[in-house]
Amino acid sequence: MQAQIQAVEEQVVEKYQMLENLETWLLNNGINETFAQLLKVAISLAAIAILALLADYIVRRIILVLVARIAKKTETEWDDILVERKFFHKLAHFAPAVVIYSTIHIALYDYSPKLTLFFYDLTKIYMTFVSLLVVNAFLNAVHDVYQTLPLAKSRPIKGYLQVVKIISYFLGGIIIIAILINKNPASLLVGLGASAAVLMLVFKDTILGLVASIQLSANNLVKPGDWIEMPSRKIDGTVTEISLNTVKVQNYDRTINTIPTYALVSESFQNWQGMVESDGRLIKRSILFDMRSVKFCSEEQIEKLRKIDLLAEFIDNKSKEIEKSNNENNINTQILVNGQRLTNFGIFRKYIELFLRNNPNINQNTTIVVRHRQPSENGIPLEIYCFSKEKAMANYEEVQANIFEHILSVIPEFELKVFQRPSGDDFKA
Repeated sequence: MQAQIQAVEEQVVEKYQMLENLETWLLNNGINETFAQLLKVAISLAAIAILALLADYIVRRIILVLVARIAKKTETEWDDILVERKFFHKLAHFAPAVVIYSTIHIALYDYSPKLTLFFYDLTKIYMTFVSLLVVNAFLNAVHDVYQTLPLAKSRPIKGYLQVVKIISYFLGGIIIIAILINKNPASLLVGLGASAAVLMLVFKDTILGLVASIQLSANNLVKPGDWIEMPSRKIDGTVTEISLNTVKVQNYDRTINTIPTYALVSESFQNWQGMVESDGRLIKRSILFDMRSVKFCSEEQIEKLRKIDLLAEFIDNKSKEIEKSNNENNINTQILVNGQRLTNFGIFRKYIELFLRNNPNINQNTTIVVRHRQPSENGIPLEIYCFSKEKAMANYEEVQANIFEHILSVIPEFELKVFQRPSGDDFKA
């Protein structure tokens, strides 16, 4: 402390004469010594405040505006990105701090050396914090610039930048602690290095939680209010709280689970929030059909199916297309396997597609597919793939149930059979 006071005193000697002249003038005008000293300090502090505000105004209202205009006029993108990431705005916070740091000792030293050192330390901590903000903004800008390069698609650098951020936060914290306890940051680092093993053992969960929290926040992996599913820990519900060491999730059965924060980084989980914020919720379900019920349609069956409103136009167009193709190729249609023919399964598949495209509960701007899957000993699966407009569980299940109830009800009209394993009643028959 004494060495600091002496160093400050040496800086003050050359700059203090003007204030001494001010105090002498006040004394000569009949003001007592105590009040004259207080008035001198007050005037000095007011002048410093005005200079700090003036520096802040010049940097923000003039220099930053000029920088933004220059960035817009240049052809390069990196300067625009620096402006968007507010790199220069954060850098501008140094202006008033530098003014205060350079002048506060002149105003306060004669009044209270310890108060001067307090403001010195306070300003250093502020500038250290601003430095961290500047580094963070710069690294974010570096990532954005890198993302514009073709190389970014195959070689991301976000993880490396996060490591640099963590190191900078750590060093910034060391510097702030060193300022508070009036120690050299290098000596603190040496001490931490010697006790690193003990610290890592004692604060293992806290360190893991801190790193995980930074990763979750930086990558926007999960936040309070998100619906997540983690089968390995029997979690399926809404995140209600994220702390340094634990994440609290309320399941849909109203039970509450807590898991370590680092588990969301080290283990796999599914975040449904993207679906909640999207245009629809996926419906993806298959029905198994007996392959022996798939056949060519007879003329009578085609006429019957033509009466279905959704299929009338499709059957007319498809029948004309098939007839034209068979005539052009002189196909002998007396043999069923010759040429092209409509099948009951193909018409049914088209019916389901048209049914979905006319369903007001299905998002028509998303993918709608009715497709075959690989046949097996359990029959041939027909998969329905679409997106429901309703995303809340109860409404979503209602939409899905109505669709499949309708599909199961109309299957006999196409002379198809659903596959299911025989039960006791089947053997009795």
